[in-house]
Amino acid sequence: MKYVIYLEGKYYVAQCLNVDVSSFGDTIEQARANLREALELYYEDEKGKREYFEIKEVMVGETVINA
Repeated sequence: MKYVIYLEGKYYVAQCLNVDVSSFGDTIEQARANLREALELYYEDEKGKREYFEIKEVMVGETVINA
C-alpha cells in the first residue's frame, strides 16, 4: 500500500492512495500507526474481499489554483 502523510492544521493526516481510507495523529508516527489500524479494519470488513488499486509509480507535486 502506498500512502501520503501531510500536515493539516496541527495534525498529521495519513491517506492511503490505493483505497479511500485515511487517518490522522499528533505525530507522523502516530498518523502512520492509525492509518495501519484503519486499513486493517477496512479489510476485516467483508472478510478481506475488498480490492485496491495497484499504484506502480508515485509523483509528488504542488500547484496553486486561483478560483
